Amino acid sequence: MIDLPLAPESGWESLYLAGDWVATGDRDTIAVENPYTREVLATVPAATEDDVDRAYEAAADAQESWARQPPQARAGPINAAIEFVGDHREEIADLLARESGSTQVKCEAELGTARGMMQQASSYPFRMDGQHMDSITPGKENIAEQVPVGVVGVISPWNFPLHLSMRAVAPAIAAGNSVVLKPASNTPITGGLLLARIFEEAGIPDGVLNVVPGRGSEIGDAVAGHEIPRVLAFTGSTEIGQRVAEKAASTCTLPALELGGNNVHVVTENADLDRAVDSGVFGSFLHQGQACISINRHLVHESLYDDYVDALTDRAASLPTGDPTADDTIIGPIIDEGQRDQIVDYIEASIDEGATLETGGESDGLVVEPTVLSDADNGMAAAENEHFGPIAPVIPYSSDAAAIELANDTIHGLSGSVHSEDIAQARRIADGIDTGMIHINDQPINDEPHVPFGGMKQSGMGRYNGEQILEEVTTTKLVSVQHEPREYPF
Repeated sequence: MIDLPLAPESGWESLYLAGDWVATGDRDTIAVENPYTREVLATVPAATEDDVDRAYEAAADAQESWARQPPQARAGPINAAIEFVGDHREEIADLLARESGSTQVKCEAELGTARGMMQQASSYPFRMDGQHMDSITPGKENIAEQVPVGVVGVISPWNFPLHLSMRAVAPAIAAGNSVVLKPASNTPITGGLLLARIFEEAGIPDGVLNVVPGRGSEIGDAVAGHEIPRVLAFTGSTEIGQRVAEKAASTCTLPALELGGNNVHVVTENADLDRAVDSGVFGSFLHQGQACISINRHLVHESLYDDYVDALTDRAASLPTGDPTADDTIIGPIIDEGQRDQIVDYIEASIDEGATLETGGESDGLVVEPTVLSDADNGMAAAENEHFGPIAPVIPYSSDAAAIELANDTIHGLSGSVHSEDIAQARRIADGIDTGMIHINDQPINDEPHVPFGGMKQSGMGRYNGEQILEEVTTTKLVSVQHEPREYPF
């Protein structure tokens, strides 16, 4: 086991540029706060636009030699990083709990998905292939090669910081690219500097990974609109993602975007009620609902509506809340005051609009009680918006067609779920919903490392995981060889 301290106090006051930990110096700093206790865990430097330039230049300088490495050399650091994460599982989980408010259940889920994505990535150097094609020109050979794009920029969010950074960083590196990573300012350690430490210990060459913690309002445009990267991977809100895409497109950089969601959990008249409620509780309340793929609206057939509301209310009211480091806590804190206030505003506005508060609705510090709203409709604040909190608006519907219409009445199309013991019915509804992912007799929070992940409509463009992310961080290069003299018309 590598003996390396990973506590929040363990020297995170640096940028990571070209393999060096660069001290804060005269830069501004960002206080990293525990969202449950509000204590300051650490301070990290706020990178400047000059730092972004240095990071991209270091990445460009390192990329060509890294891409020339044989597959086993590129896979080696990924495998070493997997071992590191396994050896330091408890320390990383503690970091996630203290920096992002992750409960123990959520920590386990995030560590599992992050390691799974790294395991997939370790195979990518051996899966980059090409195609040999005949030519219409006599004596010519055509070869289409899969090659790294060059430099990849990554802007990652605060809700699943380790996994949502790793799912872009590890594949990009494995495919022969270099990376500049800007983590969210709420979680600069677990979303950024931790990855630098992991890959440094894993033996990644200097400059292949560079980390610039900073405020999006100050350096976000510089990261997204820089002329060096060829792909810009962003996970976050639709509003910010649209701006990122515009900046990236201005330099012909490909934006790979996973944006907001307004995901439905459809419970048909043929559903197993207990199973649907079990799924609904997990899909709404994991990580306090702070997931782009969590349930935003429960659409329940009117024949089961009252029973579903009663059961969901009982389950929600029983969920333990409080300190995320406690083993039995299910509902921990919201990430910050701004997010909490918006969640509470959505609840209060929905009640004013006619929803019935069945349970919850209050907050203690940054902990918002798991909340169930009955008599809801699609136009209410908690249903119309991506509420990103522990809120379950329950909306009745009368027919399969009505459920599909309600589900599609949103700008988003990320994930969703349908419950029915009549699989043909479930499939008809699933096929009618415009969403990138949908799960039958389950809930929307599913992310398997080998399965495509991404949305339709304003929930993003491109796909993560499996072959799809490998395609995002590589491009096709055609090489032709004219083996025999060619006759030209002039």
